[in-house]
Amino acid sequence: FLDPAESACAARAGEHVRGAFDDPGALDRFASGLDVATYEFENVPVEAVRSLSGRVPVFPGPESLRVAQDRVLEKEFFNEAGFETGAFRAVDSEADLVIAIASVGAPGVLKARRGGYDGRSQVVIQDASEAAGAWSAIAGAPAIYEAFVPFRRELSLVGVRARDGDMAFAPLVENRHDGGILRVTTAPAPGVSDTLRDAAHEHARALMTRLDHVGVLTVEFFEVEGAGGPGLLANEFAPRVHNSGHWSIEGAATSQFENHVRAITGDPLGDASALAPTVMVNIIGAAPDEAPLRAVPHAHLHMYGKRPRPGRKLGHCTITGAAPDGLRAAVARVEALLAHAEDAGAP
Repeated sequence: FLDPAESACAARAGEHVRGAFDDPGALDRFASGLDVATYEFENVPVEAVRSLSGRVPVFPGPESLRVAQDRVLEKEFFNEAGFETGAFRAVDSEADLVIAIASVGAPGVLKARRGGYDGRSQVVIQDASEAAGAWSAIAGAPAIYEAFVPFRRELSLVGVRARDGDMAFAPLVENRHDGGILRVTTAPAPGVSDTLRDAAHEHARALMTRLDHVGVLTVEFFEVEGAGGPGLLANEFAPRVHNSGHWSIEGAATSQFENHVRAITGDPLGDASALAPTVMVNIIGAAPDEAPLRAVPHAHLHMYGKRPRPGRKLGHCTITGAAPDGLRAAVARVEALLAHAEDAGAP
């Protein structure tokens, strides 16, 4: 594992090469003896992946990373592939932002084009008079301004593409966010029609094919009400295993993590379908007392070994295999325990 952090979580699972992602010496030490390399978040420098690709196969390739790292490129890529998105405009100055608000409308959200996640580097704008403050809040970084989308719910799809082009898809899941941070994922998402499912598969299939992507890729959607019924707007994609797919460890025939490894190593993909209705609840900000969580029926606790801090994802709890009433009761119990821990750990 290559990670610049002194106390990288992954060090518990294997050798930890500590160094910057673009440090040639660290990349050399990391590549030594490897058969294949991959990455698990999209803030790795594209040039580092390109450099590493000269020594060892790297999946997904640098093009998936390049597009996913820039919110404007990402939206343009969606549109070029024929996917609908919410209205947006690139912003490089305060004057650009004023024009974007007039063009796209308000309310909307200003986001830095690069970096930022879980609500970071984002500012909600209710009115054009807030342009100057919003531009200052993101420190004048190249940005994108997006109109608010009146959506019914947020959905995501975890797909995976093998080296030979074979693909598999987990079911669409429903995500609930708070403050820009994913809190709860329900798998499969209730009430998904065959038409909606097929549209999501078509989107993900087209993305992975156009990018020649190998490995897991996750697409986040807004479900919106259209003239012909529910439809999908593409929001963003992640070229990696994704938080909204963590439920699959216990809840799917083959987890997103196993299928990612199968894909990048050239093995056949596994069945990604759900074994039973499953709910994943994120553990955020403060470490809970683990014993009460482990005592909840049908609950499976995963802690990541991260140091607590406000807004940080420290782990998750998955509830699966219960009858509907038991599932609802278990989820409510887990959420209550985690809310208590988060409140207790708040500054």
